[in-house]
Amino acid sequence: QVELVESGGGLVQAGGSLRLSCAASGSIFSINAMGWFRQAPGKQRELVASITSSGNTNIADSVKGRFTISRDNAKNTVYLQMNSLKPEDTAVYYCHYQGSRVVALGTKSVEVWGQGTLVTVPS
Repeated sequence: QVELVESGGGLVQAGGSLRLSCAASGSIFSINAMGWFRQAPGKQRELVASITSSGNTNIADSVKGRFTISRDNAKNTVYLQMNSLKPEDTAVYYCHYQGSRVVALGTKSVEVWGQGTLVTVPS
């Protein structure tokens, strides 16, 4: 029942910026981590950045110094600020949700993917 809604993708010239947003809604009990993956044509899906509900982050080497991940726990929303975009950043970006839901004797893990949003940076 958890749903992710992504927004913010588009076409940007090299050196430009974009901010992606991902809002989680539905039967949310506890968010363990949210993040962003991307997949370019002919390549495997790769982790771009992730952040826990407490603020711990993990950033891919390829985007360190250019991308920043942040979150608003009250809104169950995660953001990816992308600066100094390069053509190699062109990909479909997927929001990822990892959380927990209540079950009879405890909790159960939940993993959900967003629909993907296309980011294009022409050469």
